[in-house]
Amino acid sequence: MSDQTSKTPLLDQCKVPSELRKLKETQLRQLADELRTELIDAVSVTGGHLGAGLGVVELTTALHYVFNTPEDKIIWDVGHQAYPHKILTGRRDRIRTLRQGGGLSGFTKRSESVYDPFGAAHSSTSISSALGMAVARDMDGRKNHCIAVIGDGAMSAGMAYEAMNNAGAMDSRLIVILNDNEMSIAPPVGALNAYLSRVLSSKPYHKLRHIGEDLAKILPRELTKRALQAEEYARGIVMGGGTLFEELGFFYVGPIDGHNLDHLVPVLKNVRDNLELGPVLIHVVTQKGKGYAPAEKSADKYHGVNKFDVITGKQDKPAANAPNYQNVFAKALIKEAEHDDKIVGINAAMPSGTSLNLFGEKFPTRTFDVGIAEQHAVTFAAGMACEGYKPFCAIYSTFLQRGYDQVVHDVAIQSLPVRFAMDRAGLVGADGQTHAGSFDGAYLGCLPGFVLMAASDEAELMHMVATAAAINDRPSGFRYPRGEGVGVELPERGSVLEIGKGRIIREGTKIAILSYGTRLQECLKAADDLQMKGLSTTVADARFHRPLDTELVRRLAKEHEVLITIEEGSIGGFGSHVLHYLATIGALDAGLKIRPMCLPDRFQEHNKPQLQYEEAGLNAQHIVQTAVDALGFVEAAAANRRA
Repeated sequence: MSDQTSKTPLLDQCKVPSELRKLKETQLRQLADELRTELIDAVSVTGGHLGAGLGVVELTTALHYVFNTPEDKIIWDVGHQAYPHKILTGRRDRIRTLRQGGGLSGFTKRSESVYDPFGAAHSSTSISSALGMAVARDMDGRKNHCIAVIGDGAMSAGMAYEAMNNAGAMDSRLIVILNDNEMSIAPPVGALNAYLSRVLSSKPYHKLRHIGEDLAKILPRELTKRALQAEEYARGIVMGGGTLFEELGFFYVGPIDGHNLDHLVPVLKNVRDNLELGPVLIHVVTQKGKGYAPAEKSADKYHGVNKFDVITGKQDKPAANAPNYQNVFAKALIKEAEHDDKIVGINAAMPSGTSLNLFGEKFPTRTFDVGIAEQHAVTFAAGMACEGYKPFCAIYSTFLQRGYDQVVHDVAIQSLPVRFAMDRAGLVGADGQTHAGSFDGAYLGCLPGFVLMAASDEAELMHMVATAAAINDRPSGFRYPRGEGVGVELPERGSVLEIGKGRIIREGTKIAILSYGTRLQECLKAADDLQMKGLSTTVADARFHRPLDTELVRRLAKEHEVLITIEEGSIGGFGSHVLHYLATIGALDAGLKIRPMCLPDRFQEHNKPQLQYEEAGLNAQHIVQTAVDALGFVEAAAANRRA
């Protein structure tokens, strides 16, 4: 434990929820305060998602107090807010390993704990998964509860409403808690509203409502209509924003103060004990960063944090040696937009993450944040492209997976010039396997007509933004990683590249390394090492995955004994396309030794990016070893002796 242990006497007693449930209800306020103290201290050491977790401390405490977890299942949407849940469910002793190599995941994870019934790091999946569990429970004849906790931001995704529509039609017992911390969709929360929430979630009210419905069936039609209108009107007055959820088939309760345990606990108990209810939505209003002044004042900056000083709130941000790729992308796009008023920027609830907020400061009327709705973002962009605009759809590689059908059906088939800026390509460090940009080369590389590029450094990224802006007859995409560039000099504005043409960086005769993406720097290091061994090495930057530079590939295959391809993506991507081409022209029959290097065939755990690439075998020493092994030990050893 940390030095905070002496300040957390109740929390020290509650290593698992069964021990929490032994406390008196009057002790929950103190426990929540101690939990908040522990959370702040832990995240100050590890970094991570702080604001969302601070906002649900009381809700987490109340849920584990009222419900019999892990038999009752709590599904946290996204997982950003699950740190307090981890502390209360047997993981406090490891909470300071959060997002560290070999430590706890930053999200819920089934393999990590029995208290994590569903893994989540992409948003808006909780209601669907909880409904699936609830229906399975009903089919087995079990009585446990299934609770989905979803934030108001995640409710902007269509999947949440698809799940609610299905749940409302099925009438299975399901509890959805809407954690409203941003959108202000509710009226002010007060004591009267809390009282009404308790009344409306109680058994007597539910029975009375059903008696009214049964009575309405035997009343004259006009009286029935008036009675139902009056009941709906009354509920609309006292319950505010619940009409939408009622129309979807949910029994709506709220809004209630998510930081007031005297309001939360009775409502949760009522819903738990009222087994006649079908799907229920409890609307809870919370504040991001609650209880920590720096986070309350700046919720956006404390959504995800680096290590920080608890007293001052100052985050530990090492000085950058080079601009990060996200800002370079924004700079390049701004430059292009200054010369072309048809260029627009689109993102899906990640304006600062993609740096499109910088574009938006310059061009506010040409910037669109569509919310957590990647499917909509893609087709929205397609619609704009139909009308002659030039949309740049900036979406993380891992999140673009959510809009894949729209990419295929709405963009690729129609050859619409939508431009996909695929941020966070490759491995991403502490966010781990759920956020790694591993698959875009495979899932886009198979689509006819796409132009696909990967930047080897930040200057190349500027050129690729300019190139994408100039492509007006088909879709295109370019990928770039998270974090800093390599420090090359940047042009004032990007230059348009020749489509489908790579470049030779260094000439050699024995080994050829064909790089796609930012492994180019490691390739150059490897070439230096191979040269020291007497193995003359060519290094080439492919630039394009589609269309493939077949002339370059053919030349490298013809003039070298070994050809190595390397990329920051899964099997099925760039290297696979090179292999396919070489096989079709018979180059493999001529004795060429080709070795594709890509990400391993597994989901890699979170760690520092450099350690992830070490584990993946994509650093300079791995390239050298691959070349030496391809040539054969005896020849390599002889070459080394000659050197």
